[in-house]
Amino acid sequence: MIVERAVLPGFLTNTYLVGEPGGAAFFVDAGGPVEPLVEVAERERVTPTHVLLTHHHGDHVADLPKLLERWPGLEVLIHPAERDLVTGVTGELLPGEPLRIGAIDVLPLHTPGHTAGMLSLLVDGQVFTGDTLFKNSVGGVRAPGSTSYEDLRSSIMQTLMGLPPTTVVRPGHSDPTTIADEWEHNAFVRVWRGLDPEGDEPCTALGEPATLVLLGDDYDGGHKAWVRWPDGRDDIVPGSRVSTGG
Repeated sequence: MIVERAVLPGFLTNTYLVGEPGGAAFFVDAGGPVEPLVEVAERERVTPTHVLLTHHHGDHVADLPKLLERWPGLEVLIHPAERDLVTGVTGELLPGEPLRIGAIDVLPLHTPGHTAGMLSLLVDGQVFTGDTLFKNSVGGVRAPGSTSYEDLRSSIMQTLMGLPPTTVVRPGHSDPTTIADEWEHNAFVRVWRGLDPEGDEPCTALGEPATLVLLGDDYDGGHKAWVRWPDGRDDIVPGSRVSTGG
């Protein structure tokens, strides 16, 4: 099976081409640049039939018009909750309902938190996690259309961490990893598992007083912060928006 990715500079967003040589293929997201993936499709003589969108954010759909120009018949599918948020969508990708594309089976998993309709896509021992789970990090819940910290934690711990440890994780940003690696080394997962303690340092987050539970890594070399507000609500915010000390 072919799995190729192109990375959008600056955002580090991944667009994937998945298929069988000489057979049908599909794209996961369309943030671009798509030209390298078009070249791979032509070289491997695959026929793209679908674009499967993990969610609606612009850095994951910006090059969709280019794919539709090259292959006008592409089916563009997304979770029903986000169908009206992307121009060019032709149908819905329903959680738990397998989709067969050529010889490849795709199982959509609903993993809300970063957005309400976020999908992870399970494909032959690999899972495309969009902006839910990254190598050594997790998605934030402050982007447009996000739901809650509780949703994100459940999506990771109850859904993704329940996959076989050998499952290869192909995130929406930066490098691949495995479920086993994230189970053992992801700082957020380790605290959620009770292996490492929560922090309790006072901080200012997004300009408001809070408690810094964890300052973890982010996919871009920066940090992602898990904070707790005075009313007891938890949140995951950009580390750059958190300060501690005087």
